[in-house]
Amino acid sequence: SPPSPSPLADGLRFAFGTLTVLPVRVHRWDRAAARGGMLCAPVAGLVVGGCAAGLGLLLLLLGAGPLLAAVASVAVPAALTRGLHLDGLADTADGLGSGKPAEDALRIMKQSDIGPFGVLTLVLALLAQVAVLAQLYAGSWARGALAAVVSAVAARLALTLAARAGVPAARPEGLGAAVAGVVPKGAALALAIGVPAAAGAAGACLGGYDGARAAFAVAAGAGGAEVLLRRCLRRFGGVTGDVFGAVAETAAVTALVVLALGR
Repeated sequence: SPPSPSPLADGLRFAFGTLTVLPVRVHRWDRAAARGGMLCAPVAGLVVGGCAAGLGLLLLLLGAGPLLAAVASVAVPAALTRGLHLDGLADTADGLGSGKPAEDALRIMKQSDIGPFGVLTLVLALLAQVAVLAQLYAGSWARGALAAVVSAVAARLALTLAARAGVPAARPEGLGAAVAGVVPKGAALALAIGVPAAAGAAGACLGGYDGARAAFAVAAGAGGAEVLLRRCLRRFGGVTGDVFGAVAETAAVTALVVLALGR
């Protein structure tokens, strides 16, 4: 395959080529490219969140209500990821809820159907996202748009942190195995500090209080995802593609809930 111009280009191609449906060709699939891709995941989140906010604002501009704008802003990330993160959330809920040994739980997660735990988790997660965005869009189009972007970035930061060194793969194959443990711990820590700080700087455009809330929302999203990640590591012995999807959605929901509180 032809060499890419730089490791950064490789990383961006990997991030957008694997984490979105955008027409980006991945030139390299080795561990170095995977490392760059997972480090660039929050950048993919910024683009996905920008598209989500853009559609929500367009609908508001055309006269739609905040509820429809919220539904659109939730639908865009689902569409841009082919629903993979939501599917991962549902499968992980089924695996955790099954109460079976790790090997059997992983087999349940691999099945194409969704069980009752997965359906319930999926419905509640989507309802929570729509409810928060509708609340925020109703109060301020700018705060609603900011929340759509912040939640998407928080979701992808969770992917970066879940791919840090020391987190093993539960299976030897699949996307989860391809990216498990590729991010150095120092780089993960730097992004865990830097991304909330950047979100805070963006939110500060609406006021200091909004800046603090945005930063805390991203940090809380990472914290919520970490709780789920540790539960999955104890339960399954490692991460899978489904677990990555689940931590992303958990981070998005957690970040949004934080932004809904205290108004």
